[in-house]
Amino acid sequence: MRKEQDLIKLKKKAIALRKDILKMLYLAGSGHPGGSLSLVEIMTCLFYYEINYKAKEPKWEKRDKVILSKGHGCPALYAILSDRGYFKREELWTLRQLGSKLQGHPSIDCPGVEISSGSLGQGLSISNGMALANKMDKNEARVYCIIGDGEMNEGQIWEGAMTASHYSLENVCLIVDHNKLQIDGPCCDIKDMEILSEKLQSFGFEVIQADGHDFSSLIEAFNKARTIKNKPQAIIANTIKGAGISFMENKVEWHGVAPNKEQYEKGIEELEAAFKILKEKNEKV
Repeated sequence: MRKEQDLIKLKKKAIALRKDILKMLYLAGSGHPGGSLSLVEIMTCLFYYEINYKAKEPKWEKRDKVILSKGHGCPALYAILSDRGYFKREELWTLRQLGSKLQGHPSIDCPGVEISSGSLGQGLSISNGMALANKMDKNEARVYCIIGDGEMNEGQIWEGAMTASHYSLENVCLIVDHNKLQIDGPCCDIKDMEILSEKLQSFGFEVIQADGHDFSSLIEAFNKARTIKNKPQAIIANTIKGAGISFMENKVEWHGVAPNKEQYEKGIEELEAAFKILKEKNEKV
């Protein structure tokens, strides 16, 4: 299969995942669409290209681990885990229900979820511990920690950054979902973290910039990260909150509000139109 066809396949998969995310949130009547939709290409690239894992053996010792520190984005994680065979797709529609494995923030009760998260700021510290354990065990598996840019207001993130650098954790790859919005507004208005790349560099990270919605850019970033020795890597994935749904994009009010029936149907209509365009393009390649 040619490269262009591979990329189109990934784009079509991203559209399908967005449809699942939208349906999950609509049926649940609550959740976080903005920060889930901004993660879709990152999650797709991780689970279809980058990481080593066995869905039928979730605790396989040699697996790479994905730590979703920004736990409110879990619909994106659940959608990809189901797609890759960790659990049946029908379970997606139980999001946030009492007794469901798929809670409003990730729980280790769900196959494929490595840590219970959602209390922001903790993911990098946990990732460091996992990475240190891998080094002690001579396990070459990597740890990928996804954080939000708003989450970087938490002091523990920077304690974790110092630790990753101090121990030369080349098996830690930090991924920043840099959508530039958080629950109370633009990140720059709440607590300005820019210039983010320079801050992370000063903490000892190899910083790589990527377009978080472009598969070629993400693949290039992951490839480069794997070549870095003796220091952790940080991929700053520039994204759009609510990406893929026109009326949600770059709108802070969609941080934590589920779509109603009319909004859900409109969003699905947009995604199906985008899928049709990709299908036609694929036929011409």
